[in-house]
Amino acid sequence: MKQHTKHSMLRSSRRRFLAQGGKVLAASALAGVAVPRIHAGEDNTIRLALVGCGGRGSGAAGNALCSKTGPTKLVAMADVFEDKQKRSHKALSEQFGDQVDVPPERRFLGFDAYRKAIDCLRPGDVMIQATHSAFRPMHVEYAIEKGVNVFMEKSFAPDPGGTRRILRLAEAAEKKNLKIGCGLMCRHSASRQALIQKIRDGAMGDITLIRAYRMDPGARMGPFKGGQSELMWQIRRPYFFLWVSSAWFIEMMIHQVDECCWIKDAWPVKAEGLGGREPSSIDCSQNLHTYAIEYTFGDGSKAMVNSRSMSNCHNDFATFVHGTKCAAQFSGNVHAPTVHIYKDQRSAKNNIGWRPEREKISPYQVEWDELLGAIRHDRPHNEAKRAAYANMASIMGRAAIHSGRIITWDEMMASDFQFCDNVAELTYDSPAPVRADAQGHYPVPVPGKWTEI
Repeated sequence: MKQHTKHSMLRSSRRRFLAQGGKVLAASALAGVAVPRIHAGEDNTIRLALVGCGGRGSGAAGNALCSKTGPTKLVAMADVFEDKQKRSHKALSEQFGDQVDVPPERRFLGFDAYRKAIDCLRPGDVMIQATHSAFRPMHVEYAIEKGVNVFMEKSFAPDPGGTRRILRLAEAAEKKNLKIGCGLMCRHSASRQALIQKIRDGAMGDITLIRAYRMDPGARMGPFKGGQSELMWQIRRPYFFLWVSSAWFIEMMIHQVDECCWIKDAWPVKAEGLGGREPSSIDCSQNLHTYAIEYTFGDGSKAMVNSRSMSNCHNDFATFVHGTKCAAQFSGNVHAPTVHIYKDQRSAKNNIGWRPEREKISPYQVEWDELLGAIRHDRPHNEAKRAAYANMASIMGRAAIHSGRIITWDEMMASDFQFCDNVAELTYDSPAPVRADAQGHYPVPVPGKWTEI
């Protein structure tokens, strides 16, 4: 797999914990945070099971172990790849010492490892679900059955069928008073929350247009050369296959789509767009290299979401808002809290009229503090419905481009389409759900012919 050094998949990852760690930084950021006097669990400790031991899962575990809301301990780990599990366990143990209590007998491998890890928890503990989104609904369902709270990473399902399953699980968790946190961390950004309040108070007038961009060199995938399980080879490359984890666009852009919907306080009623592959591409993945989506909301206002993964082009990573009174920037490079309101419609640094206070705590940490605080104080906390809707909006935009037609919200909410309907039956010996042609290229969406709803 060929990658561009400056924009490798590690850089694109939501968390880079295994590469750079985070205990000292997170602890300093939380200086002065009060520790609640009420804790969950007989021994005051919330126990964690990490399901999916890559960078995102290890980073989420690090945030949970850093939280000053009360004691936490990692007691079980699960993955299908032993090398990932070993790296994660080593890094977490070195940074958190006795907070990582995962002896070999509680490090589980295999497609059923998630069950064994969850079974190590008590009701009220937390599963960190950070595998790829094809497996997310199945694992969350088992946790809820066992009375275990959940933190689940984005994206939340690769298709409408899986997303609707997440919606049903949100209701099941609510009935059992279980808490679910979801990895759309920008919702926990104090700077963005301050701008949202300004928007709700009318400081920008009516919001008529939102522009969101993520444009960088991206990454490319070479052909499968055989000599190993094609299924496992695909699972190691989730950003290149639709069935594994929604492929590149949604993995990279779900945050921006969610920001657009948050700004409007609504979900889009329809989507249309254009996309394509770079000329003479040797990329063997299922990805397009450009995505340009026009979302329409119920009041007729628009959100334009643009993604380009090509070298030697203009790069951008930001979200802008336009109201009838003025414009604003809502988000910056690599999800930085670059937030301000401009004096008019000109998005220029010398035209800024308002900025929020500087953020004191990372949103990655805040989302965990709020989840753990809700568990300890028995406060309502269920982000699964909102996350599933953001996921559905993202899939709607992708489907509009892949199919070459206008897709409506009602169509999405009625669809049970799944890329892979036998995820629960997969084993190390299973065939891959999607197969390459003679040249090693996997099926690429062709507008007018492709279906994914």
